[in-house]
Amino acid sequence: MAGYMMIFVVALLGAIVGTPVMRRLAVRAGAMDQPSARKVHANPMPRLGGVAIYVASIVALVLLGDQFYVSQAVGILAGATMVSFLGVWDDRWGVRPIVKLGGQVLAALVLIATGIQVQFVRFLPPDWTFVNEIVTVVWVVGITNALNFLDNMDGLSSGVAAVAAGFFLLLAAFSGQYLVASLAAALLGACVGFLYYNFNPASIFMGDSGSLFIGFMLAAVGIKLRFDNPDIVTWMVPVMVLGLPIFDTTLVFVSRIRRRVNPFTTAGKDHTSHRLTDMGFTRREAVLILYMVCVVFGMIALFLTRATVPEAYATAGVVGAVAVFALVRLEWGRRKPTDAGQNTS
Repeated sequence: MAGYMMIFVVALLGAIVGTPVMRRLAVRAGAMDQPSARKVHANPMPRLGGVAIYVASIVALVLLGDQFYVSQAVGILAGATMVSFLGVWDDRWGVRPIVKLGGQVLAALVLIATGIQVQFVRFLPPDWTFVNEIVTVVWVVGITNALNFLDNMDGLSSGVAAVAAGFFLLLAAFSGQYLVASLAAALLGACVGFLYYNFNPASIFMGDSGSLFIGFMLAAVGIKLRFDNPDIVTWMVPVMVLGLPIFDTTLVFVSRIRRRVNPFTTAGKDHTSHRLTDMGFTRREAVLILYMVCVVFGMIALFLTRATVPEAYATAGVVGAVAVFALVRLEWGRRKPTDAGQNTS
């Protein structure tokens, strides 16, 4: 456990030291998020904070990571590097959505090439094992974009990522999975260090360089996590840990399709956080509420690791019913619809 703590501390200090540096570099490079009527911030904001998260995580893992898992660790970090650098390019010069999607798919294929893929569909004949690869790509691309979508309010994406990484760290440490625990510890430290500057009122945004990186890392960690319980139960665990980003993305897609707005744009004040502010909560209160929701999801995930099959599916049924009720309440009970606009904190 001391090794994980050291990784966490190095990543934490790296982000605390590196974020102000990236804030200055972003200003000089012109990587600024300009305010507009469709954004929630009123002043130009540097948007390369994600580079500090990336560098802090990588440095902590390179300095303190266990070399026994070098091949798969390299695969994860290579894919994460690809999406992070794609995000840097988008933050500064802009990238077409189809190019971003293609880069994310390529990064997911890097994971598969190094033996990291979903093993949920074990009962299929050998000729059908490609299903696991398809599910892997969908999971990685979906979670990567879910964290990107969630980056719509000060401290939201970084804080939710920190909570999710914290639960992944606990789950992996308790079951002796060094690679997963190390990755989660590094991401947890980097996100907490960055959150010091990103919590409301933020002085820097992570941009796509950060949201794509942490989304990819969380997706990869979720795939690598293994448990003693049968697969018919444990597939729910990473889904539950990342339940809030999944819910938010689902809400946005349903809302935009219902309003005949392109659901694949990352723009809009139609996310869960915006619905909460419409209800009268401040932005800080909305973010804290979503932190608590993420903690509840994580606690349910911990329960599922020890639950029987009936207990697990009964729990999942209750969570699903609550999620559907919340989606309907937030979408159809909203006081005023908002057209798609820029989705940046």
